Amino acid sequence: MSEHGLALATRKMTDAGVDPVAIDVFTHYYRLAESGVTGLIGEDTIDPLVAPARLDQVEISDADAQAALAQTAILKLNGGLGTSMGLDRAKSLLPVREGKNFLDLIVAQVRHARRTYGVRLPLLFMDSFRTRSDTLDHLARYPDLAVGGLPLDFLQNAEPKIRADDFTPVEWPDDPSLEWCPPGHGDLYPALWGSGVLDALLDAGFRYVSVANGDNLGAAPDARLAGWFAATGAPYAAEVCPRTVNDRKGGHLAIRKRDGQLILRDTAQTAPDELQFFTDEHRHPYFHANNLWLDIAQVRQAMIDRSGVLGLPLIRNEKNVDPTDPASPKVVQFETAMGSAIEVFAGAQAIAVGRDRFLPVKTTNELMLLRSDVFDLHQDGTLEAVADIPRIDLDDRYFKLVDDFEERVSVVPSLRRADSLVVRGDWVFDAPAEVIGDVALADEGERRHYR
Repeated sequence: MSEHGLALATRKMTDAGVDPVAIDVFTHYYRLAESGVTGLIGEDTIDPLVAPARLDQVEISDADAQAALAQTAILKLNGGLGTSMGLDRAKSLLPVREGKNFLDLIVAQVRHARRTYGVRLPLLFMDSFRTRSDTLDHLARYPDLAVGGLPLDFLQNAEPKIRADDFTPVEWPDDPSLEWCPPGHGDLYPALWGSGVLDALLDAGFRYVSVANGDNLGAAPDARLAGWFAATGAPYAAEVCPRTVNDRKGGHLAIRKRDGQLILRDTAQTAPDELQFFTDEHRHPYFHANNLWLDIAQVRQAMIDRSGVLGLPLIRNEKNVDPTDPASPKVVQFETAMGSAIEVFAGAQAIAVGRDRFLPVKTTNELMLLRSDVFDLHQDGTLEAVADIPRIDLDDRYFKLVDDFEERVSVVPSLRRADSLVVRGDWVFDAPAEVIGDVALADEGERRHYR
């Protein structure tokens, strides 16, 4: 039955024009999943990463930093719609500060680095078919952005969702687009190669790529990091941050005991009875920031050696074909994490960076923080924390979706002297106010205004 299901799936991908490399990758993970591979990483097979290199101790000359940045391109993952926040287009179009969205601030960061260091510094986005049009339309207001003949974006691949009961491609006539899913951001490598962008970068004289999520405004171009990475000669490096009690869910790097290789472990790769180890910030003191550095000449050679299939660890996700309909058929999605490629490359490195390199927006909690006076927005598009970052916990019933958040938070309160803000119930922030220390707003059973 599995061979029949695989044949149907690969035919569906071929008919849809999916790149042959992506089909080979899908086939690899289909066979793994069908054979029962779970991708779990046991605590007894790893040692914690406790002493990585530290950016604040790096000694790189200005000349070497500039030379490395001159060979670097910036790549942002931009395939997500932000559906968990109620968005129906690219999350990067969501306004952050002063009418500027993620794209505007990323462009400002890149332009500033170009002027400061006198480098070309291409900016690329890995889009999905759902985000490409809106993204390119917005970027059209920056006619100077493209570098040489390099594109501004390339498309991530798509794969069919597989029925959990018989491992055949699911059919959903009510909305055929729901029959497809992205293969996780581990698709970065086959998409870069299959699109021709990897070769185009090398042909244009670039050697390194700095990769980060499009919603992480902390991952601005950094010449010292580029210089450090170039000096290591490593094929691959990952940025990590010191872990706090608030970072227990984030993936972490570890050292595989059997060969001393750095690997990434995510929540989905941890057995339920070992989650206490995964979430222990003292045992695993650094979390993975999902900011990567690639030597694309070495990445290209690895792709050639492995026929496009790097063999990243499988993440098997079971969902409903229609996420909004729990009665719709159960499906399996085969995913990989781009950070797990660290185990593919011998000599891969990790470097501990400051928390200013990690400013993601996954929920409206983080959106409120970035819009608050805790952060100053600079002309170079970077956000600087000017106070201790408080804990924000907004009631999902009233604040989870961006439209609901915007309706209730037209004026973000001052948070510079806040330790935490916990909101339960239907509260509205529509006038200047200040949060001092720990503030908890209780559910009053009716809409209330915070003054």
